Order: sequence, then structure tokens, then C-alpha cells
Amino acid sequence: MLATLRTFSLLGIEALPVAVEVDVSAGAQPRTTLVGLPEAAVRESKHRVERAIVNSGFVRPLDRIVINLAPAELPKQAASFDLPITLGLLAASGQFASERFDDYAAVGELSLEGRARPVKGALSIAMAAASQKRLRGLVVPRQSAAEAAVVEQIEVIPVSTLAEAVAFFAGHLPIDPTPSKLDELFADFATYDIDYADVRGQEMAKRALVIAAAGEHNLLMLGPPGSGKTMLAKRLPTILPPLTAGESIETTRIYSSLGRLPSGQSLLARRPFRSPHHTISDAGLVGGGSIPAPGEISLSHHGVLFLDELPEFRRRTLEVLRQPLEDGVVTISRALTSTTFPAEFMMVAALNPCPCGFHNAPGRDCHCTTPQIEHYMSKISGPLLDRIDIHIEVPAVAFKELASRQAGTSSQQMRASVLAARVQQTKRFDGTCSRSNAHMTSRQIRTHCKLDRECLTMLKSSVTELGLSARAHDKILRVARTIADLEGTDSIQVAHLSEAINFRLLDRQFWK
Repeated sequence: MLATLRTFSLLGIEALPVAVEVDVSAGAQPRTTLVGLPEAAVRESKHRVERAIVNSGFVRPLDRIVINLAPAELPKQAASFDLPITLGLLAASGQFASERFDDYAAVGELSLEGRARPVKGALSIAMAAASQKRLRGLVVPRQSAAEAAVVEQIEVIPVSTLAEAVAFFAGHLPIDPTPSKLDELFADFATYDIDYADVRGQEMAKRALVIAAAGEHNLLMLGPPGSGKTMLAKRLPTILPPLTAGESIETTRIYSSLGRLPSGQSLLARRPFRSPHHTISDAGLVGGGSIPAPGEISLSHHGVLFLDELPEFRRRTLEVLRQPLEDGVVTISRALTSTTFPAEFMMVAALNPCPCGFHNAPGRDCHCTTPQIEHYMSKISGPLLDRIDIHIEVPAVAFKELASRQAGTSSQQMRASVLAARVQQTKRFDGTCSRSNAHMTSRQIRTHCKLDRECLTMLKSSVTELGLSARAHDKILRVARTIADLEGTDSIQVAHLSEAINFRLLDRQFWK
């Protein structure tokens, strides 16, 4: 007999439909053949399936078995094919009959005793299932059901064992679909345990962070060790606008495909904050592998990528950031396929002014020579610096501020300013591909960043004296537009432009 089921295969963060065809026919000797470009985890499923069948109380067919995973040219990986293969094998051997194979797809890994284990990418699989015509629902392991149920357009049927799945498909066991609990998830997981009120002093740095958050601008902080650069960066997500449902699903898909969702949390409700170590490889940062997988910049999607001790990263690793910073996506190409991952993130970088960290620091002696400092700073290329909108100096905090009992500016106060500026940008870019000032096109800059004569004179003088590139020129106008939004003014004033230009002075001091 022949049985055909519907399932899905994860490729990157996308789930693609796959048909599982199982044919059981009489043969002189038992033999199982698995075709359809299966990877190692799928090839090994034959052994798991055999023991799961026996240990669940069913009969292992002692016939010739051919299992085909179509389309044949699509690589099949992961153990999520265990459940559909086993169901097809039992149906093809006549151990149960089902009229639900056309209405419900199935995914899941099986243990040797027949228990269903969770799968990676349940959210992407549910989204793909919802887009399929005539598909009513999706049968998934119980541990993955809450994640898949985020997609409200399809029924998500949770099963704990192979026996439950067989009973459901045979129509003997009704199972209620798992409800979607989006509102509860956001209420439970959208809060932060850290606050900018914990940071003493550094009010000028906080001002720069508000501007960066308001316009989604990239930021670089330079200062001695212990000045609070990491504390400031870690609290940046607390002042960013809350994740929308769409942004949350996009980001959750990436984490789900890698199996990195926090335990007990089926949806990301907070903006991600990623801080990779400086020894990270190119593939670890942007993604890669023989079968492309997302990297840290994709894990930072709709969040913050923090690169601490920036000069300690390999220069080649930093250079691969240039294209994603401009395009918001990264494409990983291999001989047989090309995969694109989303990578819309705010980059925050921190570094010391010299190898010892105390160049020009009051009260501390720096023993670094000029060639040493130049070599240290030369690890960061000009083109990468050009893509960072705001450069600020974070000096050491005075004892008076450290000992003060007065709390600093809180995240709630800073977020209020950010949200007010974002409301203006939402209205400004309604109906366009841009969503914030940092992503304005050249045409939009000419429309929304018009300058009066005094501002034009100031900008011309700064560009000429500092030797700024065309990209840096546009970055200044974007930042000035954000500062004007924070002030609630429709036009860019001299004070706004002056502050934006000051954010470009630091790189001319250290990277001449």
C-alpha cells in the first residue's frame, strides 16, 4: 500500500512543503530505502522509527519499504521527519486508516519509546502551513505547540506520543487545538530588569543614546575602562519602542530555527541584545555553514548588536558588516543555493582610546607610544566608521557622581522622548519603505532635511574642513533630523545641525 502525508523542511529560517510518500510491498527480505536527498539526521530516522513503532505497541512491517521525500532536489535535514514517516509507515502497512492526511500536516522527532520531542523552527513551519491551501491544521509535539500556535490562521494539534498522533489521524481521539496567547506572552515577557537610572553620571552619553534610539542610528562609544560603556549599551533596548507583533514574529523565527528560544517562552517580547566575543568568526557574525544558518547580526534583528572592544575583533570580520549595515539583509551564497537572512539592527560599538585604555584620562598615566595607538586604531577601517552615525566620548565618572544618592535619568523618561520622535517619523514615512530617519533615502533626505542659508554655510564649512564623505554628509543630516524631531520642530535649526556635526568630530581626532 501507499500512504502520502504532508510535512515541512526547514531551510535557513524558511519552511518549505514536503510530501512524505511511503510504499510498503511484499519482499523476500525486509529492507527500508529512504530517498529524496536526506541528510544524516534524516537517514538515521529509520532506526528511531523502527523502535518507536515496536515500543508504542504497533507491528514493524517485515516487507520492502520505500520512503520518498519530495521534492527530491530539496535537502532534508533535522529529525522532524520522524513523525510523518512513522505515520505513513503504519498507514501503508494497514495498521490504521485516516481521512485526515490531506487536511493536517505533521512534524516531530520521536524517541525510541515513541514520545514526541520538540522541533526547531515550529513557528516558521506553522507560518508555512497557514499559507498552504486546503491545509486545516498542523500536528506538532506538545512542547512546540505554544510556539506554533502564535500563528492564529491554522489549528495547532499537540501530541505527546506516537500513539496519540495515530489516534488523532484515525479519528478516534479528538484533540483541542492549542490557543494563541499573544497578549499574555507580551504581558509576561516584555518587561526589563535593568534601567538607565542605575547609571551614575554620563548624562551627555545618555543624550546621545536617546538620539540614536529615536532615529535608529548606529553609535560608537570611546572611553577608558570602567567608564560605563557596557552598562550604557546593555540598557539601550529599554528605551527602544516595544516590539510590534510582526517584528516579534520575524525575530522569533530566527531564534526558533536555531533552537535558541528561552525555555518556556514561545515568543520574543523584548528587543534582542547580542554581544558576541571578539574572537567570533566571519560565519558566526553574519551567518554561514554548508547549509546556511543565521549569525549574530540576524539574531540582533530588530534589536541591538553590541561590539565591545571593537579593535580586538579581526579586521576582516568587521568588514563583513559593511553591506548588512547598509541593506538590512545578508545573503549567504553556496554552490547550490543562496539564502537571505534579515539583519535590521542597531550597531553599538565600544572601544578604549589606546591599548592600555588611559590615553588622555585624567589622573592616569598612558604608556602607549604614538605608533602603538595608531596601530590599535587602524584596525577599524574608514568605511566602517563612515557607517556609524554617532561617535561620542565616554569619560571616567567623577567620585562625586558615583557617591551621589540621586538617581540618573531613567529609562522611562528617555523612552518617552524616543517614542514621541518615532511617532513623527511614522507619520513622515507612511506609505514608504523607510521606517526611521536612519533609513531615509537620498531623495527623502532632500525632502525632509531642507536647510536654511545659515545651516548650509555651517554644513559646507564642516564638510570641507573635516574632509567628510558623501555618506557622512547624509548621516549628519539624518541625525540632525532626529534631533529636530526630539525637539518637536518641523525644520532643522542651527543648534540641531551643530550637535549632529559634533557627533562626527571624534573620528577625525583619533582616525586621521
